[in-house]
Amino acid sequence: MKIERLAIPDVILFTPKIFRDDRGFFSEVWNARLLKDAGISLDFVQDNHAFSKEEGVVRGLHYQLAPKAQDKLVRCPKGAILDVAVDIRRSSPTFGKHVSAVLSAENWQQLLVPKGFAHGYVTLEPDTEVLYKVTEYYSPQHDKGLAWDDPALAIQWGVKPADAILSGKDKIQPRLKDAAQLFA
Repeated sequence: MKIERLAIPDVILFTPKIFRDDRGFFSEVWNARLLKDAGISLDFVQDNHAFSKEEGVVRGLHYQLAPKAQDKLVRCPKGAILDVAVDIRRSSPTFGKHVSAVLSAENWQQLLVPKGFAHGYVTLEPDTEVLYKVTEYYSPQHDKGLAWDDPALAIQWGVKPADAILSGKDKIQPRLKDAAQLFA
């Protein structure tokens, strides 16, 4: 498995090996021992699976506060997404900055989004599926979010705000400057 730290080094891009033959393929997409040897030790407790029917579906930017903060390992086994992680750790030198990666069925990459980051994605193709592992169970009382289109974040989503398909929850999230609860 290839392990690559992005411009914000706490966010890591994984590229698992994929073995193809006449029958199809095989890939080991998570190996705790291999990653522990690379200094990454996480205990995942829940797997989530999301399906988006249309291109231009924006989900996020979401995060959970401590003590229910989550690390997420995100992959896209069908279709493609632009996956985004925003640093919301107030004491971080990269506070308010983001990194992104295209995750797709074609490139087979995965993004590790650690605690202290808001996470979101936009679908780049119709009929896209996203799978992600988390290190803490979903907790509605700790669930928070940021406005996906906050101009201060300057995220290039590749979709016009008028064309983005959003949930009711994501339409009303605060901008970063107005978010009362972030990470220390």
